[in-house]
Amino acid sequence: MRRTALAALCIAAAATVTLTGCLPGGDDKPKGPFAGLSGGEIADKAVKATSNATSLRMKGEIQDDSAGGKVEIDMAMNKKGDCAGTMSIGGQGKAELIKSGDTIYMKYDEAFLRAQSKDSSKEETDMVVDMLAGKWTKTSATAEDSKDIASFCDLDTVLSDVEDTNSDAERGKTTTVDGTSAITLTERDGKDRYTLYVATEGKPYLLRVVSKSADEPGDITFTDYEKPVPAEAPKGDVLDLDKELS
Repeated sequence: MRRTALAALCIAAAATVTLTGCLPGGDDKPKGPFAGLSGGEIADKAVKATSNATSLRMKGEIQDDSAGGKVEIDMAMNKKGDCAGTMSIGGQGKAELIKSGDTIYMKYDEAFLRAQSKDSSKEETDMVVDMLAGKWTKTSATAEDSKDIASFCDLDTVLSDVEDTNSDAERGKTTTVDGTSAITLTERDGKDRYTLYVATEGKPYLLRVVSKSADEPGDITFTDYEKPVPAEAPKGDVLDLDKELS
């Protein structure tokens, strides 16, 4: 089963984790709200509920060497294409991102800018830091250079790899995720192991995914389902990069 795709994108770096694999169902006795359902059937319900959500918040970390190491993300997004949150790559600095309507706002700290400019000369890096560090910027979401970020902010796009493909997950114990009751589901792909936590109260939303993968370990929680995304334009001075770089 392809369980979910988790993405984090910043400047030209993108990291996408797709969790795959399956494990034959266990022989535990059905209990609770999912009585009579196999682990795979519960996983399918979680996939459907999560993919039908109009908004949610993703928070956690993913290892992606192609993006520069560990990608940390805390992002709320909806199916209107709005998003708001923070991200960092390799533990080096932080970037804030807001997309509201057709405008993308970003603010980078100095550590983030220097890390992303490591292939540039000192003069070029210093110029970028002087221009951007600690300042809100804005660009058109319809510009060619902004399409990747705009797609990342669209929940439909982020969840496009969430599919119902007849999982053979093994159901486990009931636990809690941030105070919400959840059932655990375990799947394997070779030596890689994946654990999913599915809400047992209300809709069977996916609450957490933990990847014990040698190449792409990660731990992501999903919260704030159906809550408004705080994608308000930043107050004060905002640097218009479309004008500055034209």
